[in-house]
Formats: sequence, C-alpha cells, structure tokens
Amino acid sequence: MSIVEIKIPSPGESITEVEIGSWFKTDGDYVKLDETICEIETDKATLPLIAESDGVLKILLHAGEIANVGDVACSIDTAAAKPKSVSTKISRDSSEKSTVEDKSVANADSYAEGHPSPAARKMMAEQGLTGVSGEGPGGRITKQDVLQHAQQVPESVASTTVSKQAPPPVVSASRNIKRERLSRLRRKLAERLVAVKNETAMLTTFNEVDMHAIIELRSQCKETFLEKYDVKLGYMSLFTKACTEALRDFPAVNAQLDGEEIVFHDYVDMGIAVSAPKGLMVPVVRNAESLTLAQIEMEIGRLAKRARDNKLSIDEMAGGTFSITNGGVFGSMLSTPILNPPQSAILGMHNIVDRPMAVNGKVEIRPVMYLALSYDHRIVDGQQSVSFLVRVREYLENPTRMLLV
Repeated sequence: MSIVEIKIPSPGESITEVEIGSWFKTDGDYVKLDETICEIETDKATLPLIAESDGVLKILLHAGEIANVGDVACSIDTAAAKPKSVSTKISRDSSEKSTVEDKSVANADSYAEGHPSPAARKMMAEQGLTGVSGEGPGGRITKQDVLQHAQQVPESVASTTVSKQAPPPVVSASRNIKRERLSRLRRKLAERLVAVKNETAMLTTFNEVDMHAIIELRSQCKETFLEKYDVKLGYMSLFTKACTEALRDFPAVNAQLDGEEIVFHDYVDMGIAVSAPKGLMVPVVRNAESLTLAQIEMEIGRLAKRARDNKLSIDEMAGGTFSITNGGVFGSMLSTPILNPPQSAILGMHNIVDRPMAVNGKVEIRPVMYLALSYDHRIVDGQQSVSFLVRVREYLENPTRMLLV
C-alpha cells in the first residue's frame, strides 16, 4: 500500500500554528492531483491545502483543530482503486425512493381523514365551526362539508359561535436561524480592531474634492492609456499618486510608533483595501512613490485578483506604511475608516455625487467626493493631518500639477 502524507505547509516565517478550516472532501472520497481538498486558516490569511496525488482520502485533522506547521493533516492512499460509476447507487436510490413514494401514496388516505382543505379551514375559522365530518376523498373535509354542517347547526348555537372571536391566522413565515464558525482570520481581525480603538488616539478629519478635473482627465486619456498599457486608468492609481506626493511633505503621516520611538519611512508601501470572499484584505503596493500610474494600476489589479481568488500570500499583505480604502464602490457617502496598525493614518474614499458648489462666484453643479483621513494623534498633529488632506485635495483638483512633480 502506498500512502502519501499531506503536511501543513508554512504560510510564512513568523507563523508556526494554523487552524484547520473547511474540508471540501469527506473521509474516504477519491481525490485527484492538484485538487483543493481543504483550507487552513492563519491570523492573516486563508490558504488552500492541495492534493499531492490521486487516491482515497483519509482525514486526520478535522475542522476547528489547531495544528503546527509540518503536522500531517491527511493521507492519500494512491494504491486504492478509483470508484466505479455511480449508476448502481443511483438505481438503488431510485428504487428506495419509489418504495417510499408508494408508502406515501398508501398512507395518503389515512392522512387526509379529518383534515380540512385550505378553503374549508378558512370557512371553519370564520364561522367558528367544529366537529365537521369529512365526506371528501380519504375523509378530507371539503368546503361543501362545511356549508352542509353550518345548515345543520341550530341558529342560536351558530350565532353564538360566530360571535366568538375567530382564532388568529396561522403564520407560516420562517423563523430559522443559522450558525457559522467564526474563522481564525475574522477572530484575529476583531481583536486587532478592538485593540486599535483601545490603544490609539484615533481621530478623523474630513474634506471634499471637486472631481471635475479628474473625471475630465480620465475621459480624455482612458482610450490612449488602455491602448498603450493594456490596463484601464482608474481612480485608485490617481489617489495613490496624490497620497504619495503629499506624504513627501508630511512624513509623520507615513510614520509609525515603535515603543518610545517614531519610525519614519522614505518610501511608501501603500496598502489597498480589497473586498474578498473571506473578508477585507489589504495587500501592499511596494514603493508606490516610485511607480507610474500604469504600474500602480497593474499592481493593484494583480493583487486584487489574487485576493478574490484567495491566493494572497502573507508577504503580499505584510508591512505597509499608509492605506487607502474605497467605500464609495459600495455607495458609502461618508465614513470614519479605522487604522490598520501599526500605520498612523488611512485615507477613506467615498462615492461621487453631483452637488452645488461655489465656483468663481457662481453656483455650479459639480461631481464631489468626501474624503476622510483617520490618524493616530499620538504621532500626527491636527495641523499635519488637516494640511495633508488639503494637499491631497489640491493634487486631485489639479492633476497635471501632480503628474509633473
């Protein structure tokens, strides 16, 4: 017998412990080479466990169990024969189903006896009638049975019965509940969010941006940009560029606290919040300050696709000196984004809405976006945070200035 052991792989250098997530196969199933058979969860990501050969699966570690890197999660018997066609099982199941159906038909008459039809039940409830005998098929009480019974009931009794309050209608709405195990990633995220609220002096400052110039720029350049770089020019690359330029003038917004020291960075590793099936992921665009708009768009697109496919590695999410989150894609008008520790600030983008604005002494309808900057007041002063956000707005309202820097 040839047994292949599938061990827990190492998700990253600093991670030695994982939690077994969902199994996509059951014990005894036949699996194929390179097939995803399970998910393992860490504090930062969910990673797939891949079958290393064809064979019959034997599960050794079950969902919810804590395991160390290198532990054997399951084994595959490569000598086991591939199961035959399931036609025999289908025939057997069909036969059993037919037997059940025959029994159901045989018992249908006894079940119907004494049970009113929907119309009859309604009439009995309205008139407060009881003791109606059924003359329908299998003894079922029909509407005609109710009418006939009502004529036989004495008028005094019927009037008394009718005067009684009708029973409340039967409510058929569902009241089911569903419970799901909180993933290790979600539990760790919850801990981090609570820690941010408790351990930082987080404040949020707001501003608004006239998006007219940005929209005009994209409209004029989108076809040429797409043709030249094979990627669309989006808002995220322009906002990333504006933030990297503004961070040069306000380095504290790009810093982080380490004990009693402030760590300043001469580079910008930009975290981009991405909505993925497993929850919010924040992959990092390295050295965003040195990338062109096309390079930023391509890297964001690559990371976003890996996030949606649940293939992000720990290294792709580690680090980050500043982050951007875009709630506007979901219709958010305004929010207070929460910090991504140990970073000291995060920019929140929102939806673009036509609003009246004063332009050169006249009221005009302009596309406006509200921006929010959440920051750690222990590192960033109020003047720095407000000035940084104003600088971002200036770059966005005058994009040529940003691109010529």
